[in-house]
Amino acid sequence: MAPPVMAEEVVSVARASRVVVVGGGVMGASVAFHLAEAGVRDVVVVERGALGGGSSGKPVGGVRAQFSDPVNIALGARSLRAFRDFAARPGGDIRLETVGYLFLLDRPEDVDAFEESVRVQERMGVRGRIVGPREAHELCPYVRTEGLLAAAYSPDDGHARPGAVVAGYARAAAAAGVSFVTGTSVTGMDVTGGRVTAVRTDRGVVTCDAVVCAAGAWSAGVGAMAGVPLPVRPLRRQIAFTAPLLPPPPRTPFTIDFSSTAYFHTSDQGLLFGLADPGQEEGFDTTWTEEWLELFRAVMRRRAPDLADLDVVGGWAGLYEVTPDRNALIGRSRAVPNFLYATGFSGHGFLQAPAVGEVVRDLYLEREPCVDVSSLSAERFRVGAGGRPEAHVV
Repeated sequence: MAPPVMAEEVVSVARASRVVVVGGGVMGASVAFHLAEAGVRDVVVVERGALGGGSSGKPVGGVRAQFSDPVNIALGARSLRAFRDFAARPGGDIRLETVGYLFLLDRPEDVDAFEESVRVQERMGVRGRIVGPREAHELCPYVRTEGLLAAAYSPDDGHARPGAVVAGYARAAAAAGVSFVTGTSVTGMDVTGGRVTAVRTDRGVVTCDAVVCAAGAWSAGVGAMAGVPLPVRPLRRQIAFTAPLLPPPPRTPFTIDFSSTAYFHTSDQGLLFGLADPGQEEGFDTTWTEEWLELFRAVMRRRAPDLADLDVVGGWAGLYEVTPDRNALIGRSRAVPNFLYATGFSGHGFLQAPAVGEVVRDLYLEREPCVDVSSLSAERFRVGAGGRPEAHVV
C-alpha cells in the first residue's frame, strides 16, 4: 500500500546530495524527516518500488514498549510518545489505537522472564504488570483461561497504520526539501579513501557526503556495495483478515499467545490474525498462502476457541528483516564512517521508527544520540560478543 505522497517522476536522478537514504519505508521516511527537521539539506531518499511498498505496507502495525532489553524499551517508549503526538508533528492521522498489549503465558519460565522484564520496564517509567488468568480473560474476552498461568499487560501499547505513518513523515520531509525518488534501484556505490562518494542507481549517479541504509530485508546487499557487512536475512511473515463481524468485535488488546507466537487484534470491524510459522524458510518470497492458518487455528482451539473457525477473506505477506539475535542494527560503520545503517529490526522496525529516526539524525550530526544504541552496532557480531538477547520476540 503506497502512501499518498509526491515522488519524483524523472528519467535520471544524477545529482549531488549531502545524504542518500536507501529505502523508502517507515525507517527511511523517519530518518529523512528528522534530518530535514534538524536543518540538513539535500537529502535524497531512493526507493526501488513505491514509498511504504515493502514491509511498511502492512495494514496494521503494533506499537509497544514491552521488551526485556533496556535499549528496546527506551526506543519503544520514546516512539510511543512520538506516535501519540504524531498529529501535531509531523502531522497526519495514523489511526493510533491505544488498546494495550497482552502476552499470554503458559510456561513457568516465560512467567519468570516477563516478571523480570516488567521490573525493568517499571524502573524505566513504562507502565505494565503481570495479571492472572481471570484478569487476562476480562481484558480479552476471547481468551480461554485453561492452561494459562499468567499474562503480561501494558495499557499504553496498541497499534497504528504504517502506511499513514510513512505518508506523514514523507509529506513533512518533502515540504522541508527532501527528494523522494521511487521506482529506482541502487546498483552500486563508489568508495574512495574509505568513504562512500557516490550511490549508483539504474537511473543515474548521486554523489553524496553520507549514506544511510534503511533497506530492510535488502540491507545485506546494500551494505555489501559499500563493503559493510550487515547480517540481515529475509523471512516471510503472513497475516490474515476476517470479514466484518456482527456484532463488531469488542475493544481488546493486541493479544499474543507467547509460546506459539499466534496473535490477533481488531482491524476495522473484523480481526487480524498472525503467527510466526516455524517451518518458514528464508527468502524474498512474498506470496500470501493459507497453509499457515491451520497452525493458527490449532492454537486458537485451545486458547481462544471462538476464533478458531472464523472465515478469513484475505491476507498479506511481507518480509521480516532478521538478524542472528533478533535485535536491530543501528550505527555508523567503523570501516566506512560515512555509511550509517538502521535495519534488521526483526519485526520491531515500525514501532521503533520514530526514535530510530532521531538516533540516526544524531549519529549523522556527530552528537550524542537521544538513546544510546552503541550495543546495537553491527560490529557486535564481529568481536565475539555473540549478539544481544531480547526475550519478547514474536
